[in-house]
Amino acid sequence: MPLLSFDKNKNVQQKPACETSYAKGMQAEDIAADYLAGQGYEILERRYKTKYGEIDIIASYENGDEKVLCFVEVKVRKAYEEAVEAVTPRSRKRIEKSALFFLSQEPSYVGKPMRFDVVAITRGGEIWHLDNAWQDCS
Repeated sequence: MPLLSFDKNKNVQQKPACETSYAKGMQAEDIAADYLAGQGYEILERRYKTKYGEIDIIASYENGDEKVLCFVEVKVRKAYEEAVEAVTPRSRKRIEKSALFFLSQEPSYVGKPMRFDVVAITRGGEIWHLDNAWQDCS
Protein backbone atom coordinates (compact mmCIF):
# COMPACT_ATOMS: atom_id res chain seq x y z
CA MET A 1 0.00 0.00 0.00
CA PRO A 2 1.50 3.41 -0.91
CA LEU A 3 2.50 5.83 1.83
CA LEU A 4 1.16 8.82 -0.02
CA SER A 5 -1.44 9.25 -2.72
CA PHE A 6 -2.15 12.31 -4.85
CA ASP A 7 -5.61 13.78 -5.22
CA LYS A 8 -6.91 16.41 -7.65
CA ASN A 9 -7.11 19.10 -4.94
CA LYS A 10 -3.31 19.47 -4.63
CA ASN A 11 -3.30 17.31 -1.50
CA VAL A 12 -1.52 14.15 -0.55
CA GLN A 13 -3.34 11.47 1.41
CA GLN A 14 -1.13 9.69 3.92
CA LYS A 15 -1.15 5.93 4.35
CA PRO A 16 0.20 3.89 7.28
CA ALA A 17 3.98 4.06 7.64
CA CYS A 18 5.28 0.61 6.76
CA GLU A 19 7.84 1.27 4.02
CA THR A 20 11.46 2.36 3.91
CA SER A 21 12.74 5.92 3.47
CA TYR A 22 13.78 4.98 -0.06
CA ALA A 23 10.25 3.84 -0.89
CA LYS A 24 8.81 7.01 0.64
CA GLY A 25 11.16 9.10 -1.49
CA MET A 26 10.18 7.25 -4.65
CA GLN A 27 6.50 7.67 -3.77
CA ALA A 28 7.02 11.42 -3.27
CA GLU A 29 8.75 11.66 -6.65
CA ASP A 30 5.81 9.83 -8.25
CA ILE A 31 3.42 12.33 -6.69
CA ALA A 32 5.55 15.28 -7.79
CA ALA A 33 5.82 13.94 -11.36
CA ASP A 34 2.06 13.39 -11.53
CA TYR A 35 1.46 16.88 -10.15
CA LEU A 36 3.84 18.50 -12.66
CA ALA A 37 2.33 16.54 -15.55
CA GLY A 38 -1.08 17.74 -14.44
CA GLN A 39 0.22 21.30 -14.62
CA GLY A 40 1.31 20.84 -18.23
CA TYR A 41 4.95 19.79 -17.74
CA GLU A 42 6.46 17.08 -19.91
CA ILE A 43 8.47 14.69 -17.75
CA LEU A 44 11.73 13.95 -19.59
CA GLU A 45 13.67 11.99 -16.96
CA ARG A 46 13.10 10.53 -13.50
CA ARG A 47 15.91 9.81 -11.03
CA TYR A 48 18.55 10.96 -13.53
CA LYS A 49 21.87 9.64 -12.18
CA THR A 50 25.31 11.06 -12.94
CA LYS A 51 28.72 10.75 -11.34
CA TYR A 52 27.91 14.04 -9.57
CA GLY A 53 24.61 12.92 -8.10
CA GLU A 54 20.98 12.55 -9.00
CA ILE A 55 18.26 14.85 -10.26
CA ASP A 56 14.82 13.76 -9.09
CA ILE A 57 12.90 15.02 -12.13
CA ILE A 58 13.87 16.70 -15.38
CA ALA A 59 10.89 18.27 -17.12
CA SER A 60 10.10 20.81 -19.80
CA TYR A 61 7.43 23.44 -19.82
CA GLU A 62 6.00 25.48 -22.68
CA ASN A 63 6.38 29.17 -21.91
CA GLY A 64 4.90 30.95 -24.89
CA ASP A 65 6.90 29.90 -27.93
CA GLU A 66 9.83 28.42 -26.05
CA LYS A 67 10.40 25.35 -23.92
CA VAL A 68 11.93 25.84 -20.49
CA LEU A 69 14.03 22.97 -19.13
CA CYS A 70 13.35 22.38 -15.41
CA PHE A 71 15.58 20.46 -13.02
CA VAL A 72 13.38 19.54 -10.06
CA GLU A 73 14.35 18.52 -6.54
CA VAL A 74 11.58 16.81 -4.51
CA LYS A 75 11.49 17.04 -0.72
CA VAL A 76 8.99 15.65 1.82
CA ARG A 77 9.03 17.11 5.31
CA LYS A 78 6.66 17.84 8.16
CA ALA A 79 6.27 21.46 7.10
CA TYR A 80 6.84 23.49 3.94
CA GLU A 81 9.71 25.48 5.47
CA GLU A 82 11.54 22.31 6.48
CA ALA A 83 11.23 20.92 2.96
CA VAL A 84 12.61 24.07 1.36
CA GLU A 85 15.45 24.35 3.88
CA ALA A 86 16.41 20.74 3.13
CA VAL A 87 17.65 21.89 -0.28
CA THR A 88 21.07 22.93 0.96
CA PRO A 89 23.85 24.78 -0.91
CA ARG A 90 25.63 21.42 -1.22
CA SER A 91 22.60 19.70 -2.77
CA ARG A 92 22.03 22.66 -5.10
CA LYS A 93 25.65 22.42 -6.33
CA ARG A 94 25.19 18.65 -6.89
CA ILE A 95 22.05 19.28 -8.94
CA GLU A 96 23.76 22.05 -10.93
CA LYS A 97 26.68 19.78 -11.83
CA SER A 98 24.29 16.98 -12.77
CA ALA A 99 22.32 19.44 -14.93
CA LEU A 100 25.49 20.41 -16.79
CA PHE A 101 26.17 16.71 -17.37
CA PHE A 102 22.62 16.28 -18.72
CA LEU A 103 23.19 19.18 -21.12
CA SER A 104 26.46 17.61 -22.29
CA GLN A 105 24.52 14.44 -23.15
CA GLU A 106 21.54 16.26 -24.69
CA PRO A 107 23.01 19.08 -26.81
CA SER A 108 19.61 20.01 -28.27
CA TYR A 109 18.83 21.71 -24.92
CA VAL A 110 22.02 23.80 -24.81
CA GLY A 111 21.20 27.49 -25.00
CA LYS A 112 17.55 26.95 -24.10
CA PRO A 113 16.06 28.58 -21.00
CA MET A 114 16.45 26.46 -17.88
CA ARG A 115 15.70 26.74 -14.21
CA PHE A 116 15.96 24.87 -10.92
CA ASP A 117 12.67 24.07 -9.16
CA VAL A 118 11.68 22.50 -5.86
CA VAL A 119 8.54 20.49 -5.20
CA ALA A 120 7.91 20.45 -1.46
CA ILE A 121 5.40 17.95 -0.14
CA THR A 122 4.32 18.30 3.47
CA ARG A 123 3.36 15.35 5.60
CA GLY A 124 0.12 17.24 6.15
CA GLY A 125 -0.68 16.67 2.49
CA GLU A 126 0.13 19.89 0.66
CA ILE A 127 2.19 20.22 -2.52
CA TRP A 128 4.17 23.38 -3.14
CA HIS A 129 5.96 24.03 -6.44
CA LEU A 130 8.66 26.69 -6.30
CA ASP A 131 9.66 27.43 -9.85
CA ASN A 132 13.07 29.01 -10.31
CA ALA A 133 13.86 28.25 -6.65
CA TRP A 134 17.53 29.24 -7.09
CA GLN A 135 19.94 30.51 -9.72
CA ASP A 136 22.90 28.51 -11.01
CA CYS A 137 26.02 29.85 -9.31
CA SER A 138 28.65 28.29 -11.59
